[in-house]
Amino acid sequence: MLVFDLDDTLYPEREYALSGFSAVDRWLQSEHGVVGFENKAVSIFHAGPHGRIFDVALSELGVAEDSALISQMVDIFRGHVPSITLHPDARWALDHFGSRMDLGLLTDGFLQAQRQKVAALKIAHLFSTMVYSDEMGREHWKPSETPYRTLMRQSGHSDSNHVYVSDNPAKDFIGARRLGWFTIRIRRPQGVYADLEAKDGYDADAEISTLRALEAVIPAANTQSFRGQWSCS
Repeated sequence: MLVFDLDDTLYPEREYALSGFSAVDRWLQSEHGVVGFENKAVSIFHAGPHGRIFDVALSELGVAEDSALISQMVDIFRGHVPSITLHPDARWALDHFGSRMDLGLLTDGFLQAQRQKVAALKIAHLFSTMVYSDEMGREHWKPSETPYRTLMRQSGHSDSNHVYVSDNPAKDFIGARRLGWFTIRIRRPQGVYADLEAKDGYDADAEISTLRALEAVIPAANTQSFRGQWSCS
């Protein structure tokens, strides 16, 4: 079974952030008369790091600190219907492999936001099994083994018959590998975690820069001697 992560694996995560800033900007203008949030937030986002973007943007706009307002903005951001699109190679991979094997989706993140992303991308029907880790509680987000075990139970496939494709080596692969899954890191040049190197024991079995390279890597998934030796672009 071929299992995909969502953010920055199937679509550009930056698109979601920019879409969310736009939604919050419209709400701020309509409900509070605050103008200029989107431009500020985008500038801060591109400068990085990404913590406290809302607080910093409002401060730069001269808006007094207001935790209730920030909370409302977060709700708007997570609940908005995003304007996002699949990576071209993701569309190819879902169509190509979906005709040959079962596909699964395993994603972290706040439940409402993740469901909105899947709905916006119109991909739910392509997966025989979908697991949102937030349904089990935030303590079961990756790297917890719980979402992987849940997907195995739902899929009916054995552990060694799961291949997981994702992008964040800080949390995406260690739980899956402990359960015997073959793991593949997609390191896109513009990805949020493109420059993040894995700690010892946290890396994937293989690394690719495009999902089209899965054609070459997946045959190695059931061959133990290939573990940790694959890098394809």
